[in-house]
Order: sequence, then structure tokens, then C-alpha cells
Amino acid sequence: MREPEVHGVEIVAGDVLDAASVRAAMAGVHTAYYLVHSMGSTGSFEEQDRVAAKNFAGAAEQAGVRRIVYLGGLGQSTDQLSAHLRSRHEVGDILRSTSVPVIEFRASVVIGSGSLSFEMVRALVERLPVMIAPRWVSVAAQPIAIADLLSYLMAALELPEAGNRIFEIGGSDQVSYGGLMREYARQRGLKRFVISVPFLTPRLSSLWLGLVTPLYVRVGRKLIDSIRHATVVEDQTALRAFPIRPCGFREAIAAAIQANGRHLMTDSRTIRVNSSPAAAFAPIRMIGGARGWYYANWLWQLRGWVDKLFGGVGLRRGRRDPDSLRVGDTVDFWRVESIEPNRRLRLSAEMKLPGRAWLEFEVTGNATGSLIRQTATFDAKGLLGRAYWYSVLPLHHFIFGGMLQRIALKSQREI
Repeated sequence: MREPEVHGVEIVAGDVLDAASVRAAMAGVHTAYYLVHSMGSTGSFEEQDRVAAKNFAGAAEQAGVRRIVYLGGLGQSTDQLSAHLRSRHEVGDILRSTSVPVIEFRASVVIGSGSLSFEMVRALVERLPVMIAPRWVSVAAQPIAIADLLSYLMAALELPEAGNRIFEIGGSDQVSYGGLMREYARQRGLKRFVISVPFLTPRLSSLWLGLVTPLYVRVGRKLIDSIRHATVVEDQTALRAFPIRPCGFREAIAAAIQANGRHLMTDSRTIRVNSSPAAAFAPIRMIGGARGWYYANWLWQLRGWVDKLFGGVGLRRGRRDPDSLRVGDTVDFWRVESIEPNRRLRLSAEMKLPGRAWLEFEVTGNATGSLIRQTATFDAKGLLGRAYWYSVLPLHHFIFGGMLQRIALKSQREI
């Protein structure tokens, strides 16, 4: 089924396990990217990978596709590869079995949101103050930042046609999984202790991962089983063939943390009011200080007292001006991070917290009515940060919900 175009992109649905749907989706395609694997399947993922690759390759040839670009996995065929890496190489062979030229990129750990390997590292470090380090965490890898990986995938469009090519790609340095964990912890400001043990097998490790990370046991076992051998670049051809100079793992982790919006914890609610955006924004602009927070002020005062008890700023700072705000202003234990008149106010928390917090108000609408959106966001630091967020979440529903109702009532009076 073809979807309408969105920003110049036409979306076409297809299932690589359904040959007919792949043939329909491939019509009119010049370059086809194959970014599929079946590790999450309940049956034999190797067999599903074979079927999917055969369907894709056959459909590409039939449609007259000029090139296939495939993302596989690093690993030397001389090693006794895991089932996962062996399947990645087999998929490349199947895609090359037709007349359509294939550009295959082989990568190690991809550092960025959505990468199973990186999500495993992130989850372990964020959730475990003490980490057991089995033998596999010392195996060498050559991680690549997701931005650099995308650069290679896009550059493949411009590569002169020269038949099938295999390129090994990676970042500018090598590191073990243990090194990735330590660097991630350092950049997140988390103190983590690592205990090395020689006996935690891949099977036991996957069961352990299933208890402490979002990765379920089936994928965890297949993933860890792939970390028996080093996954490093031995063929430097990619550096000569492409004008790309990948960054190191430290820079890649920093970029991944900065772009980590998907993992922030949020509590968002909306309310509609029969008032203009200016009237709806007026009580938001005047929040805090002597006017208070419109609802359950005694709880805000209690929070300020607790903050002072732990060495924070408390509520005593108030506001610079009771009616206007500008970037950098203090609002009790918040600071104005950004403000767009009659549209948006974003406050960053300066109270003592196991993480970083923001409170944001957005107003959209016209002269006859507006929508007010209120969002509390928290970037939890480690297990303590997560515990804090879930412990105060019930209070959020009470305090923030009541505050939004009072803001709505006050906005009606501004009409």
C-alpha cells in the first residue's frame, strides 16, 4: 500500500518475508538499502534471514534496481563465527547471488539510539552501580558513530559502479565493551564498580541481561554470543574509497548522550481554553515568586525547604520582575532557559536532583481558543534518578494537573 508523500518521501509498505509485497514495493527503485535482521524472531532467525534476503534480491533484480546497499557485521570468516555474524555474512552472499551489484558495509558496534549493542551498554551502566564483567567484555571492537555510519550509507549512492564491493567500516579507535561501559559512565557522571569474573557464559549472561535491561533474553543471548571474537577493521579500503573520517568512540558516545531525547522521562498534559494565546500565556509568564505556583503552594514550599536542607537554592530567590521574564531569569528554584512571548516558556531546574529536569509550557491557537501543553521532563542519572522519578510521579499528577487547571481558569479572566 502506497502512502501519500511526506516532505518529498514516498512511503511504501512491504514485508521481506512476503515476496509479492517486496516486488510491489521495489517498482521504480534505483538503489535499494537492505537494513534487515531477524534476531528478534521466535523461530530460526537464520532461516528467516535467508528467506528475506532471497525475496529482496529477487525482487530487486526483477525491478531492474541498479544497486543494493547492505549493512552487515564485522568478523573474519576464518574465525568460528557466532550464528548471528555467520548469518550476516550469508545474507551478503545471497544478495550478491543475482545480477544486481551489492555494496556491503561491515560494521562493529554502532553507537547511537536503537543499536542493540549500544542500548545494552547504556542500560547496564544506567541501572547497575556494580557490574559483573564476564570474559566477553574484554573483547576488542571498533565502534562507529551512527552519524558516520549514515554518511557511509549515503556516500554509497555516489560510488562509481564497479560490481560487488565489501567495505569494513569503524571509528577511529578500538575499545572493548568494558571500555565502552567505563567511558559512558564517565560522561554521564556515574560512579560504577566493575567486578571481573571468568565463569559467566554467554547463556548465563543473556539471562542476567534479561533481568536488568530492556533487552529480552532471546536477543541478549544471540547478541552476546557474537562477542566471542574481535570485530575490528582489518581492511582500510573504505578510508580510501570514501571522503569520510569517522570520529572516535568518546566523541560518538558524547553525541549519543546529547541526542538521547528518546530516553528522557516525560509527564505531559494539555488543556483547551476559550482564550487567545496571549491571554493563555499571561498566567504562565507570571508564574512563581510572590504569586506562587497557582496550586498546592504548600507542597512547593515543602519542596523548597527540602532542597535547602540538601544544600540547594530553595524557593527564596523569587523572580526579578513579577510580570515579565527573560532568558537567564530565576524563578524560585528554576531558571528561564528559553522564552517565546505568548507561545513557549522552558524552565530548567536548579534544585538538588539525581538528574536534570525541565518544566515547559507551550501555547498554540488563535483569537477564539488555545491549547496549553505542560510538560515535565527528567533526565535520570542512574538507578537513583529513576527511583526518584517514579516516586514523585503520583505527586506530579496532583500538583501539575491542578496547576494546569488553575492556569486555564486564570487565562479566561484575561480575555
